[in-house]
Amino acid sequence: MATLVHTLADHSDDVNYCAFSSSCLATCSLDKTVRVYSLDNFTELPYSPLRGHTYAVHCCCFSPSGHLLASCSTDGTTRVWHTGDGRMLAVLEQPGGSPVRVCRFSPHSTCLVSGAADGSIVLWNVQSLRLYRSGNVKDGSLVACAFSPDGNFFVTGSSCGDLTIWDDKMRCLCNEKAHDLGVTCCDISSQTISDGAHGSRYCHVASCGQDNQIKLWLISFPDFLGVELKYKCTLNGHSAPVLACAFSHDGQMLVSGSVDKCVIIFETTTGNTLHTLSQHTRYVTTCAFAPHTSLLATGSMDKTVNIWQFDTKEPSAANTVENESKVAVETWSEDDVSAWLCAQGLADFVGLFKQNNIDGKELLHLTKESLANELKIESLGLRSKVLQKIEELRMKVISVSVTVPDEFLCPITRELMKDPVIAADGYSYEKEAIEKWINNKRRSSPMTNLPLPTLVLTPNRTLKMAIGRWLETQQK
Repeated sequence: MATLVHTLADHSDDVNYCAFSSSCLATCSLDKTVRVYSLDNFTELPYSPLRGHTYAVHCCCFSPSGHLLASCSTDGTTRVWHTGDGRMLAVLEQPGGSPVRVCRFSPHSTCLVSGAADGSIVLWNVQSLRLYRSGNVKDGSLVACAFSPDGNFFVTGSSCGDLTIWDDKMRCLCNEKAHDLGVTCCDISSQTISDGAHGSRYCHVASCGQDNQIKLWLISFPDFLGVELKYKCTLNGHSAPVLACAFSHDGQMLVSGSVDKCVIIFETTTGNTLHTLSQHTRYVTTCAFAPHTSLLATGSMDKTVNIWQFDTKEPSAANTVENESKVAVETWSEDDVSAWLCAQGLADFVGLFKQNNIDGKELLHLTKESLANELKIESLGLRSKVLQKIEELRMKVISVSVTVPDEFLCPITRELMKDPVIAADGYSYEKEAIEKWINNKRRSSPMTNLPLPTLVLTPNRTLKMAIGRWLETQQK
């Protein structure tokens, strides 16, 4: 549950951006100021507001330590401030003097990126506060930027719709057309996923744009093989251009803000909508999660910043698989299995399972024979219901703990398919996922964005059999 706990209304014009450190919140505005607040009681710090920019301030960000704050403006500069006393430490002038739209510190505070309306990108050395390297996107204005967790590369988004990956030497590693009408924001999850079988690492990237869409991508950076950007899925919900997106610190949630005045919070792993917040009265221009705390800030053209508090209850054992299997099912205790049974509507079996000492490992190895002969469940219907839930659990465990062949994953949900069907674009999808996609009045392909010539879905029995055979090998 998300609860509105405070509203900041100190800016005299549109709020363009907000950013958290571990102890402060910074906001910036068309009113040319940056304001800094304490997270203890949301009071403005004595040196705030920070004045110095001569035109609108578009973006602000804290260094990882929180000791520095950067802000950038239409005046063609990026300014660096000391958060202890508000002193201006440097004025970094963009080559060509173009309006600076975005700025970001690298995770280790070695450099600061500034991107401008003329497409120029500058890497500044944070220690010397001097220009280190510069470059340009191939087309359009640079409007978005995010660093990888290790700081070895960063992603930029442009008004022409491209996502571009750069290394820390300003070499272009990859370029992908992401949003037809232009990118508005992008973010990279701070959590990486390791693929031990292939020696690769992955992280989630989110982008949003003028096309009303939020897209999730996977950046893979296999050792010695460069960097790859792969489309994962599109998150739906907004009815107008999406102006902002940001991951939570643990990567489990993604928040977005839109011209439709709404804020939507998604669960990253499933794409499900967790919350829709609609308190702003004009376009939502920015949103940010606080690090290590359950706070969310959203800013708007209504000149306010709303602060939200999340309910932070620990997930039960029954939800651990759905939440990326924080605890492997094989390690579940008998009590964990009991909690899972209750969550699946099978509470009547708790006593029976405890009597037979069924823990997580035993649960995954139950069969229709053992349910009938060992647990003495006489009703065929009840046995089938229990076995169906166990089978669903096995598939979820496999999908998060084993490298599943990519062709077995639904392109929309990125989960192992149970009932694959072929759409008119030639791609196979989980039946329920593509039907939901079509029912949301989307008549274009999730993979190509081209119109679907027909909405007929054909069962892919060959793929279903292949998935079944693969599952059997995993369960041996």
